[in-house]
Amino acid sequence: MTSPAGIPPTDGGERQRLKLLAVTACPTGIAHTYMAAEKLSQAAERLGVDIKVETQGSIGAENVLSDNDVKSADGVIVAADKDVDLSRFAGKRMVTVGVAEGIRHPERLIERVRTAPVHAADAGSGAGAPVPANGGAGGGKERSLAYKALMNGVSFMIPFVVVGGLLIAVSLSLGGHTDPSGGLVIPKDSFWMDINNIGVIGFQLMVPILSGYIAYAIGDRPALVPGMIGGWIANTGSLYDSEAGAGFIGAIVTGFLAGYLVLWIKKVRVPGFVRPIMPIIVIPIVATTVLGLFFVHVIGGPVSWVFEHLTDWLGGMTGSSAVLLGAILGLMIAFDMGGPVNKTAFLFGAGLIATGNQAVMGMCAAAIPVMPLGQGLATLLRRRLYTEQEREAGPAALFMGLFGISEGAIPFAAARPAQVIPANMLGGAVAGAVAGLAGVEDAVPHGGPIVAVLGAVSGVPMFFVAVVAGTAVTALTTVALVDVAERRRGGAAAAGVPAAERRRGGAAAAGVPARTGPVPAGALAGGGGAGDVVATAGAVAGGGPDGVLASTVPAQSGAPAAEQASASPDASPDSGPEATAGTERSGESGRAGEVSGVSEGADGEVLSGHLTARSVKVGLEAVGKEAAIREMAELLAGTGRVADVEELVRTALRREEQGTTGLGEEIAVPHAKTDAVTTPAVGFARSAEGVEWGSPDGTRARLIFMIAVPEAAAGDEHLRILALLARKLMDAGFRERLSAAPDEAAVLDVLREIR
Repeated sequence: MTSPAGIPPTDGGERQRLKLLAVTACPTGIAHTYMAAEKLSQAAERLGVDIKVETQGSIGAENVLSDNDVKSADGVIVAADKDVDLSRFAGKRMVTVGVAEGIRHPERLIERVRTAPVHAADAGSGAGAPVPANGGAGGGKERSLAYKALMNGVSFMIPFVVVGGLLIAVSLSLGGHTDPSGGLVIPKDSFWMDINNIGVIGFQLMVPILSGYIAYAIGDRPALVPGMIGGWIANTGSLYDSEAGAGFIGAIVTGFLAGYLVLWIKKVRVPGFVRPIMPIIVIPIVATTVLGLFFVHVIGGPVSWVFEHLTDWLGGMTGSSAVLLGAILGLMIAFDMGGPVNKTAFLFGAGLIATGNQAVMGMCAAAIPVMPLGQGLATLLRRRLYTEQEREAGPAALFMGLFGISEGAIPFAAARPAQVIPANMLGGAVAGAVAGLAGVEDAVPHGGPIVAVLGAVSGVPMFFVAVVAGTAVTALTTVALVDVAERRRGGAAAAGVPAAERRRGGAAAAGVPARTGPVPAGALAGGGGAGDVVATAGAVAGGGPDGVLASTVPAQSGAPAAEQASASPDASPDSGPEATAGTERSGESGRAGEVSGVSEGADGEVLSGHLTARSVKVGLEAVGKEAAIREMAELLAGTGRVADVEELVRTALRREEQGTTGLGEEIAVPHAKTDAVTTPAVGFARSAEGVEWGSPDGTRARLIFMIAVPEAAAGDEHLRILALLARKLMDAGFRERLSAAPDEAAVLDVLREIR
């Protein structure tokens, strides 16, 4: 293994050339992945450095780094906006940045490697290694890492919320009945009680999972145990003398504390014989003990204090206006959905049932379902504001809301607390106030429409008016706040961040949890990375990841190059042999010549016939993004392949709202996957003035490709050719020739250069 201290200089003539490795990856896996690879390869060639770049795109890892590559390397550059396994690079000097840094400053990164810190054996052993998820913002800013961690936790938590909540809801609806002395009851030792118990386990695990995977995204595997145990402690109030745990807000706190505590412990220098056991024994034990004791003895006290004093305060309000009391109880119910504030209001109302005052519980019962119902409705009203995972969780939240399971809204509140919690509180206050004004009563300590259906509520019509009013207010307020937040985020790119409405093209795309996700995934927990035109194949256009470019057309030597252009103009000009080798080799495997070039069709057709003289325009008239997309759609309609121009425009605009398709270098590739087109079609237009597209580098789009494929279109080979075209579009000479071509025929001739 080459000593990190012995990295050879790059200006030594006869001296040994610097040998570097690189990994590039963007959330959706095409555009910026290959652009960064190409730029790094070109910079290395200019600086006299040997480099091998592994690309982790949507079609899998290519040009994979072998053990021998790692052994002989002097340093490693990781330019990625998604998780990359760094454990294989232990002992090597390493620079980790966002993928956009690999595109914008490749020479700077190569110089930084020479003095970069050595990657410790326990610092990056898993997916949560410290690769920034900044959606292409570059540089791994702390805010981006924190957001990615939050979305990572939300993404892993959502399945537990959905499974636990739905099982509880089903058991209550089919096996439950009202009992004035015991609330909504399921007979013991019954089948439905077993179903309910399984669901309860899901809810018990939900909060520790949130905390654990927040910690994991920050501190990697050693942080998982302290994060999960910390989350369990936060949610179990009995451990610190509180009737209510700290809920999901406490779990977020413990997750971040655990993650950053582990990062700090990793920096402590220890003897060599201790290092092998640090990540599996020492760090988890120390971090878990410190975090657990800190929460029980330091944080737990204030939580218990909040619970006790809120109860006393509410006790002094029972003679106040019913409307005011209802609004306050609704605010408290909606604030933390199971935390000390929520539990205070709920137990206050439940405790008064036995005294004959059932009106207070009626206020609480009306507010309890508003959060999940409102958040579920919001995902239906403005789907483009949410990640695919969140959209899938929306109907489950609606169902849970019907059964008074407020936890159904927790994933949304955890992912966007600044927008969702205020909206929840406003809706809860409206529901509580309306119920208080109408004198609604609830005879059981439970909430939601189910208690009205089962006959536990008096004043049923007004109860439903209160629930509907609160739900509408929550949904509309959430949509407005999230929309505003996404617009303000503008060009900020964050992995796993759901792309907001950017119809005017002024914002760079946000990289997606997570949501994971939250994002996810996303990120996500989520949307496309800045300029990442192609996401996983088969995703839903206008809502999900961008599989819209995955054509059914076989990727032969004549594969649709214009579609490739649209999907991944992320590469740089004249890439070095090592950078392109992986893609070309994988494209050649088992299919000789399939990615060798672009076939010319009859009558001026190129790109496997998907782009013809009828779909080329050298003078785009539109000056705005939306108008340009409409003009491009009408251009494609001239080929006879578009059945519904308006639907094609709507789908392409929905894709833009997930994240800009402006790729930089004066290139934009709007695209749509929709049955509004009968067969794949590609159009090209050139704008003299340029169109503001929200490109990551701030350039106006002058070379615009539009790709439209039917819903059924998919295929890895198509993605491979898209990546190949991306590299060609990053060739400055190619772009100059494309810009200078005087007419449609000349444009087609230039496009035939793609190989």
